[in-house]
Amino acid sequence: MLVVVIVIGGAVAFASLPYWLPAMVVRLRVRIFTAINGEDGIEIPGKLVDASRLKQVYSHPAANGRSRGAALSDLFWYWLAPGPEVHQEHLEPGERYKEVARITRRTLGIPRHTAEEAAAQCAIRTLARANIRKRKLVRIRDFMMPLWAEFYYELVFGERCPASARELIVANANDVVTALKCCSLRHMDRRYRLTRFLIEKISVGKAPHVLPKQFSTEEQAFYLQGTYFNTAVVQMSEAMLHLCMVIAQHDEVQARLKANLDDDRYLDQVITETLRLYPLFGISHRITSADIVVDGQTILPEGSVLCFNHPEYHRTGFRHPEDFDPERWENLPPQEQNYIPFGVAANRPCPASGLAPVTMRAVVREILKRYALYSSASHTRSSPNRGPCVIVSRAMKLDGRSRRVILTFLQVRDRWEDVWRSLVQLVLGTYMVWDARRLRLCASYFEGKQPQVGSPRVTTNVRTCPVTGHAGHGAPRAS
Repeated sequence: MLVVVIVIGGAVAFASLPYWLPAMVVRLRVRIFTAINGEDGIEIPGKLVDASRLKQVYSHPAANGRSRGAALSDLFWYWLAPGPEVHQEHLEPGERYKEVARITRRTLGIPRHTAEEAAAQCAIRTLARANIRKRKLVRIRDFMMPLWAEFYYELVFGERCPASARELIVANANDVVTALKCCSLRHMDRRYRLTRFLIEKISVGKAPHVLPKQFSTEEQAFYLQGTYFNTAVVQMSEAMLHLCMVIAQHDEVQARLKANLDDDRYLDQVITETLRLYPLFGISHRITSADIVVDGQTILPEGSVLCFNHPEYHRTGFRHPEDFDPERWENLPPQEQNYIPFGVAANRPCPASGLAPVTMRAVVREILKRYALYSSASHTRSSPNRGPCVIVSRAMKLDGRSRRVILTFLQVRDRWEDVWRSLVQLVLGTYMVWDARRLRLCASYFEGKQPQVGSPRVTTNVRTCPVTGHAGHGAPRAS
């Protein structure tokens, strides 16, 4: 009898794992990260600064430091190597930053119709390669990466993206975001293969856009890799993950979009609500270069690390903030709400803030012309599951029973994957936080010291990558 009770109890405990273990592991990860990384930062909105003051503080001229002086920068630089010392988001204020920002704006400032057409053509080619005649289970982030790799390659180099270049870019971007979400260790060999490719392109004059003149050829390659082939490809793939998942999980939204694909107003509302609930930034940080007076009672001292919590801010001041409701934007001007999906205009806003929504619209239209989307997988801002989704050809009718079976399978599989994935994130995340603090890549760079071995200098000889202790870094996004 006792054996039966033990077996039944064990079976119940095992079956319940997906409902409690992942959440417990997330809490444990946060405690470990805090213990290892230290209490380094003032969260906004928070106890000192509430949501009503966030834009005031974010826009303050003294909230302008980027990496120097923040312990958490070592972790960010480690995760997204190589090249943060020349990445626009991580350059300290000064002439180098101004030149890079000007060049990035010029590169991304293409006419709207040109951007729409280029994104649509990349989508058409991506969907053709997928060759989905009936239905297919995909991970949306993985599905989108080749598309954005092509788009940004063509934007930067002004030519059709060859398959070999697309593969290099995808391998690099996927390694960056997978490490950032603690689902895998970083693989610097994959990233440096792209760096060597970019150096070759620059060296033979195949980069038509003006590049920062103050930079060496290697630094110019790091700039292109960090800005376009890390940040842009990863962030746009994540943005499309969130957009496709909300469409897949809200039948009424999908039906309305499909009924009138030319309705820019409603599609913009869907995109706006998606970025409100699932902002691409988790935490963006700034280091204060002087005291910031918030009000009569609150002063943020010079050297403070300000951590702006975008998800929390986006849920403040809205009715039923956890609900996905695109129509809430019918009478709510986004610029007047607690809504900063691309940062704040006065303090290094995302340079793709005008380009991103236009290209997202073009891509989602091409998808919905051809396919219906269905998903029952979990959908969070971080989405370490990469957005499992069933894509069904419009030429195929999916009956109610088949749909229920598919969605039940997808939900069960996703819950059990989350059990294993959460354990992997705990172990790998803890190791990478420790390793980043051991290497001190950011701190060593600003101290003028030689970083520890582990960041090889890239050479134009594609067969060699000698380790010299050079600090190759990258461009972080909080996850």
